[in-house]
Amino acid sequence: MDTDTAEGTRLLFATAARGKGRLSAILILLVVQGGASLAIPALLAAAVGAAVARAGVGRWVGLLGLVITASALTEAAVGVLASSSIGQGTAWLQVRTVRQLLRQGTRSSLAAGDACARVMQGAGSAAGLPSTAAIWLVTGLESATALVLLFLIDWRAGLALCLALPVALVLARRFVGNASAAQSAYFEAQATISARLLNALAGARTIRAAGTVATETDRVLVPLPALSSAGHQLWRVQRGVVWQFGLLLPLTEIAVLAVAGLGVGAGRTTAAQLLAVAGYLAIAMGALGQIDSLFEFAQARAGARRLAHILAGPVPSSGSRSRGAGPGAVGLRDIIVVREDGPVLDHLTLDIPAGRAMALVGRSGVGKSLVAALVGRLADPDAGVITLDGVPVQELATSELRHAVAYAFDQPALLGATVHDALAYGRTDLDRADVTAAAQAARADGFIRRLPLGYRTPLVRAPMSGGERQRLGLARALARPAAVYVLDDATSGLDTVTEAEVVEALTARLDGRTRLVVAHRATTAARCDLVAWLDDGRIRAVGPHVRLWADPDYRAVFGEQPAALGVAAHA
Repeated sequence: MDTDTAEGTRLLFATAARGKGRLSAILILLVVQGGASLAIPALLAAAVGAAVARAGVGRWVGLLGLVITASALTEAAVGVLASSSIGQGTAWLQVRTVRQLLRQGTRSSLAAGDACARVMQGAGSAAGLPSTAAIWLVTGLESATALVLLFLIDWRAGLALCLALPVALVLARRFVGNASAAQSAYFEAQATISARLLNALAGARTIRAAGTVATETDRVLVPLPALSSAGHQLWRVQRGVVWQFGLLLPLTEIAVLAVAGLGVGAGRTTAAQLLAVAGYLAIAMGALGQIDSLFEFAQARAGARRLAHILAGPVPSSGSRSRGAGPGAVGLRDIIVVREDGPVLDHLTLDIPAGRAMALVGRSGVGKSLVAALVGRLADPDAGVITLDGVPVQELATSELRHAVAYAFDQPALLGATVHDALAYGRTDLDRADVTAAAQAARADGFIRRLPLGYRTPLVRAPMSGGERQRLGLARALARPAAVYVLDDATSGLDTVTEAEVVEALTARLDGRTRLVVAHRATTAARCDLVAWLDDGRIRAVGPHVRLWADPDYRAVFGEQPAALGVAAHA
């Protein structure tokens, strides 16, 4: 059994434990229903016997009616409780896996579409198994009891039924194994299509502009043959077991009834007992007729296995220390980060002085955003230590670190119902005055007030350019009183005039605060106190932009930007 399968099994047991109250009620009701079902054939035989004897038939018919009513009511109650149990289990599994995915962040190896598909597919399938298992359990006990009663009435009829059991068990076991494998392949193909579709939707404008709609459609649907193959395999597995059980069950029923009929002819049993044999036979065959439930088990096992893969993913542990009231000095010592194609950061060491603005520059793909992510533990190094005011960030409580380090990104995700919610996201203590002041500093207040409802405008009704979204991302960071601000290319979408205004406002608002600015423009680097030049996984040089500009290799980092742009703002 592989790791995901073992973890998936444990997850199914954990889901059952979460809903043990409802499951207990379901089991009790199922036992009552089972007892009623087992009583019905005996009561029916007694009523027939009384009718033949013409004595006391009304009493038996009345009792039979009460038992049938009780069985119907308990069956309805089981349906309601089972639905409630599935809903509760689905919600718990979805919350648990979504929280895990969000805690993993960029550490997750799954594409966004794949992760979403796993959560939506797996949670419902896995959550349905506990109530289904309860039904199996009671059905099995009910069938076993009916088989015992068959033996008590006519042991030969009971023996005829037992001959079919080994064949049924072999068929069921083979079906579950084959169906689980086919269901997993089906889920995988669906998830791949979802991931590719989500990626294509994110780039819909580019696809239309390039005229590659047909090409992208073909790319998204590349896994379709695999999906079709898995679906056909599921159908073949079901078809095979259905005809096998479809042949086995009637033959078994015919054999049992034939044996019981011969017993009536031989005088071993009465006509009323033959009626009871028919009733108990139907109940005893109930366990063999649960083929649909076996398919649900295969689905649940496949779904739980996929969820277990998410839950087994790496999650950063939270420390418990506080950094105190330090000024916001950041240190990176011997940082190593390795990816599949080799090291990205190789014994990188860098000090960011408290209260200063440091630009981080380097060629595209050299790892600037990765360094920025390490400061607030959005990513962790494979080796090395990052400190905030002398305290390793791994030892800081997560809540402490989130309040100490604020981020603004080049492509900020705006979350919340309204523009105000997006700016105050994650900080319920911020009021409108705090949000407005931050928006003014980011030069976002003007266009926000031009929206239909200003700060109360729903995000879905607030179309914005890339630069406007960046300014909202900056405002969201500025609204947080942090010790360190990490601006990951957060002004790249602004024109040079707006950028100059925003940077001036940032300098005034964040004076005395530590800033790490990932920069691609020479003007952005020139406006910082210091520049850290990242090259080949290490810091090649640290110093003022105007001094580093004398190095032609440094100038080459910024491409064809004129020398005047590189120094004018700082001069």
